[in-house]
Amino acid sequence: MPRVFLSFRKPDSRWMRDRVYRALSERLGADEIFKSGQSIPPGADFAEILRRQAAECELMCVLIGPGWLDARGEDGVRLLDRDHDWVRVEIATALRAGNRVVPVLLGDATPLPDASTLPAVIAELAGLQFLRVPETHLADGLAHLGDELASLLSGTDTGPADELGHGTSPAADPEPSMTMTAHVSGGGSAYQAACDQTIRLA
Repeated sequence: MPRVFLSFRKPDSRWMRDRVYRALSERLGADEIFKSGQSIPPGADFAEILRRQAAECELMCVLIGPGWLDARGEDGVRLLDRDHDWVRVEIATALRAGNRVVPVLLGDATPLPDASTLPAVIAELAGLQFLRVPETHLADGLAHLGDELASLLSGTDTGPADELGHGTSPAADPEPSMTMTAHVSGGGSAYQAACDQTIRLA
């Protein structure tokens, strides 16, 4: 069963969504990525497969482009406000199952939706750390996304990503440091004494 579920809204940022799918398929293997258009065989029960995959995936990427939040039907009703909207159902199913859900913002300026703009069943999405795939640095963004997901799937988190989509690793130390050991009665915690000097309490 694929470990990564791609949740998306079809009219939203299609070309970037397709690039994300291709990049992740190359990085992680096509068999590890569930994308409804490619992963559901003809004649299969579409609804049953979507619900099962969303419930059992190890990680769900919610691909959010500029038109994701406010997409509306022909009647003018916002799609997310419909109980049967598949994007809403997929996210709610994954959250309810306790799966890791990662918002992936497509484009340079797409914001993470505020909880107040989301249905209650998926409002938790607004508080989750996101990754960004910027259009102006697409190749780097796709590579970074693949690295981050590979790290999450292997169980080694590289730390939170910043607004530009760059991860920060706890093990990374761009400046060489001098390590000293201090003995403190009553215990204590490690702290940064200066930009080039780390003191560890024994």
